[in-house]
Amino acid sequence: MTNTEERVEDTCPHTYQCRLPLSTRTVNHLADLLRRHLKAIRSRWRILAPGKIAVIVLAVLRHDQRLADMAGGNNVSESTVRRWRDELIGLLAAQAPRLDRALKKVAEQSGEVVLIDGTLIRTQRRTGKADRRNYSGKHHSHGLHFLALTDEKGRLIWISAARPGRTHDNTAARHNHILAHLRASGLGALADLGFRGLDNGILDPVIVTGYIATRTHKLTRGQKEANRVLAVGRAPVEHGFAHLKNWRILTKLRTNPARATRLLRALLVLTNLEINR
Repeated sequence: MTNTEERVEDTCPHTYQCRLPLSTRTVNHLADLLRRHLKAIRSRWRILAPGKIAVIVLAVLRHDQRLADMAGGNNVSESTVRRWRDELIGLLAAQAPRLDRALKKVAEQSGEVVLIDGTLIRTQRRTGKADRRNYSGKHHSHGLHFLALTDEKGRLIWISAARPGRTHDNTAARHNHILAHLRASGLGALADLGFRGLDNGILDPVIVTGYIATRTHKLTRGQKEANRVLAVGRAPVEHGFAHLKNWRILTKLRTNPARATRLLRALLVLTNLEINR
């Protein structure tokens, strides 16, 4: 036996078990969603049961497991796992609430304000001029910009479509007509200084931001206290983003940027399932 043959035998594949830190409710929800979909499209057979497929897809999303590794551990092809992932992401994304319905639900629950903020989801750098707009000078990296709304407790209620990483928070808010939707629902919003200038209503502003100091104007004691109170009120929105980014597939997106919107909205649904259990 040659040395080459010995090395080939030494590289036999091995499998191992890994804990998936998600509730049974989340797994069952995804499995039931798949069962209803298979019944609707009259698909009578899949190589694995819906519950097993749900666990595989959740492992890919939660731990960012490589598709080839999950395929080899379950005796299926990589393309099959990719198809399952994209199928379930699409089904989950369809359950994500629209902006007007999300705000209406908050208003019906006697809510008065929502929290708004923008975040950058880092992506792999791509070659070519088309990717230059995805470079964020603020974060010094390539990524996609998203706006998100949470309630006063920090629970995510809506997430916007993906925009280039260089997009400003105000620009994204104008594209999504945030002001019009807030006024229609009778709600206000707490925001950081990145949203200054978005709402110029002096008598009845919808979006409340803090005060900013300049070289010629220092903040008064009252303005500093107002900024402190606003920061305390806005803190839960960071908790909402933290829950969302627990899905490690967002560590550095390798998917097509055009599919990132569906992915984020699918993760929004899964995050709320975990938090509201």
